[in-house]
Amino acid sequence: MKLEFLQLRRAPLYLLAGLCACHAPQQRDYNGAPPIELPEDWSASEEDEGPLPSLQDWWQDFGDANLSRTVEEVLENNYDLLAAAARLDAAGAQARIAGAELWPTVGLGMSAGRRRQNFVGFPIPGGNEEVLSSTTTNYGVSLDVAWEIDLWGKLDARAKGAGADYAASAADFSGAQLSLAGQAIKTWLALCEARLQRDLAAERVSSFGTSTEILRERFRNGRVQALDLRLSEVQLARARATLSDFDLNLERVTRELQLLLGEYPSGALEAPAVLPPIPPQLPPGLPSELLQRRPDLVAARERLRANDYYLYAARKELWPTIGLGGSIGRNGEDLADIFDNSFSIWSLVGSIGQPIFQGGRLTANIDLEDAQVRATLADYAQAILRAFLEVETVLAIEDDLIVREEQLSIAAEDATDAEQLAEARYFAGRQDILTYLSARSSSFDNQSALISARRYRLEQRVDLYLALGGGYEDPAAQDDSNGSTSSDEPK
Repeated sequence: MKLEFLQLRRAPLYLLAGLCACHAPQQRDYNGAPPIELPEDWSASEEDEGPLPSLQDWWQDFGDANLSRTVEEVLENNYDLLAAAARLDAAGAQARIAGAELWPTVGLGMSAGRRRQNFVGFPIPGGNEEVLSSTTTNYGVSLDVAWEIDLWGKLDARAKGAGADYAASAADFSGAQLSLAGQAIKTWLALCEARLQRDLAAERVSSFGTSTEILRERFRNGRVQALDLRLSEVQLARARATLSDFDLNLERVTRELQLLLGEYPSGALEAPAVLPPIPPQLPPGLPSELLQRRPDLVAARERLRANDYYLYAARKELWPTIGLGGSIGRNGEDLADIFDNSFSIWSLVGSIGQPIFQGGRLTANIDLEDAQVRATLADYAQAILRAFLEVETVLAIEDDLIVREEQLSIAAEDATDAEQLAEARYFAGRQDILTYLSARSSSFDNQSALISARRYRLEQRVDLYLALGGGYEDPAAQDDSNGSTSSDEPK
């Protein structure tokens, strides 16, 4: 699939035209650039049998009710996400404030005043000159209207820019939800592995303790040398130290998950004892345009649109400002006069303002907005490339992880068999102590490595969901659905 780049004037930055879809009102001057070859689907994906994941609630694809419940509780109670939701509400309020500039402002005014005026020097019969005074009272009520006519589209561009900023904030919130869900799953998997590793270490201590007691009894009876007993005691002490390390790790991860859940990190949380199954691989035929729904790409695209609108508005600041104002009301010397038809007043005023000299502020603001557009364009291009990198990297290592887990599973089974054989041969007097101790350590080490490998594969599958922006659907199934029900909108 060929997607054209976009090149910004005076900047050697290219962007995928098909992914941008920004229609700024000022019709920015983009020059064409050589096309880039992009695959219609993912180069590292392969066919895989089995049910396909759903688009919504993608964490349910791991097939573990406890995991799904934990993620949903995190998304409901996490305080960082609650703060992000509040910031989204603030962005919505800012967008409404910007949109209000398109409408006239209407205000109701009421006034009351009392005035006294003295008159000095008027002739008075009788030859005396006295001071005369006049006292007046005035009440008034008026309805005032003011409106800036958006003849050049400046206010509309600001409102649309604020709307795009709100859309970017909404995408940021969706990204926070997606990231938090991934973090919750990874922490849950880490807790599960910590529990399994701790149980395995406890089993090791128990096994080593039993064999050490047997050797100690045989040493008392003179059937084994002191060296054999000492080496077994060393192995037991190291196993106990390893168990202590896993206990500490289990406590730490438990508290981390409680923090995500919005709970006090007391450490009193039961850890799961089984890792969930691996979800199906990426189905074949998924288009690379699937990345367009990633929250970070949506946010970058909306911020580019917003900055284009703001640049347009900054340019129109150089044009005249046209305003209308009007007022209608009543006044009188008595409060009751303002409620009848007497003393009605009205006014209508039009104004035109043209900026002439402001010390270069307006042109500097245009340069500022233009620089922000170019910076946002570069950020968007980089985000697209990073998204492709993340998906391809996760897909590319999937086969290697499968082979690694399979080989570790074989190694764990063989090491267990070797331990049993070495134990039987040692206590039969046909094997030395070092071979026996080495076989025991190898058996537990391979089991521990297999647990870590399975958890790592699960984490990589979480990374794939995050890289794709959530779950994914089978394109063939989606096409069949669209064909059978033409009135349905694609989701």
